[in-house]
Amino acid sequence: MSFRIGFGIDFHQMVEERDLWIGGVKIPHHKGAKGHSDADVLLHAICDAMLGALSLGDIGVHFPDTDAAYKNIDSKILLQRTVELISAKGYRVVNLDSSLCLEAPKIKPYVNSMQETIAGILQVDVSDVSVKATTTEKMGFVGREEGLVAYATVLLEKQG
Repeated sequence: MSFRIGFGIDFHQMVEERDLWIGGVKIPHHKGAKGHSDADVLLHAICDAMLGALSLGDIGVHFPDTDAAYKNIDSKILLQRTVELISAKGYRVVNLDSSLCLEAPKIKPYVNSMQETIAGILQVDVSDVSVKATTTEKMGFVGREEGLVAYATVLLEKQG
């Protein structure tokens, strides 16, 4: 099969006294995402989408939160390693579409930086990386600013 589609989703709690990393970009905010790594919800969803496209399991299989080697790791490293995993299977990313679901902060000022960061790691053009955001209109755990969610869909292509 020359094309594979993958879908990923990730959730993280929002807590005080943590940095907020989304899409490989540090965003100033009074809360950050809680997690074993830097808790970059968007990069984690992208990793899961890529791994899922090739039936390689999920991010927890490859980078378990029980392994001290991944404690506070920069999720850009996890994304790079995921690129290497799919490349070893003979695939490359064609494009990425993603959505963030969070009440605050507003991420529009950071979207271009996220797209550039992600595109560089995925080795695609910035125009092949879509990052969007929405709120839940104050409903649920996202609306109460207790957490955030990211969704990602990737298209992979067999190389050569």
